[in-house]
Amino acid sequence: MAEILTKILFLIAVIDPLGSVPVYLEATKHFDQNHKRKVAYRASYIAFLILLFFILVGQIILEGMEVSLDAFQISGGVILFLFALTMIFGEGKPQSEKHRIKDYKHVTIFPVAIPSIASPGAIMAVVLMTDNHLYTIQEQAYTTLLVFLVVCLTTALLLGANIVQRKIGEYGITVISKIMGLILASYAVQSVLSGLRDFFSVAN
Repeated sequence: MAEILTKILFLIAVIDPLGSVPVYLEATKHFDQNHKRKVAYRASYIAFLILLFFILVGQIILEGMEVSLDAFQISGGVILFLFALTMIFGEGKPQSEKHRIKDYKHVTIFPVAIPSIASPGAIMAVVLMTDNHLYTIQEQAYTTLLVFLVVCLTTALLLGANIVQRKIGEYGITVISKIMGLILASYAVQSVLSGLRDFFSVAN
């Protein structure tokens, strides 16, 4: 049970469902309610397909490039750590991604699906969490199910975005996003340390 909660919290940290709410509201501000719902469903669906793609073939691509598991774990940890720093010290996910919106006609894919839901940190995280050398097919399938559940949670928050922002406020969402960044930074450091430990163990 503790492992399940740890994975769910980690996935919530990297996907940051609450952080997607202001981005979604800004991206769909010119749409009617029906169109807004379509954007929420389609963006979540596309984001999950992107994450699923990297779960299935991300490691295969890296190994085809002859990137070692330890190198991947260390580099993945560094990238996740840098991503976490932008969440903690940057202007925050909602503001930074809202500023990227240039074309309101095509917001479903960018920035709602990518990078708001399927962020670079989330992509790197799901690849690390479904490592073929560390986890069985059953464990990877279980992790994929958890990813799907967190994306579903994101969809639900987007559908109730106006209520969520009214209750918590954009400032509250930013604070929560920064807390998620702290959790992500801790996992990233652990990933780097594990990669270094395994590398030196093999080297010795």
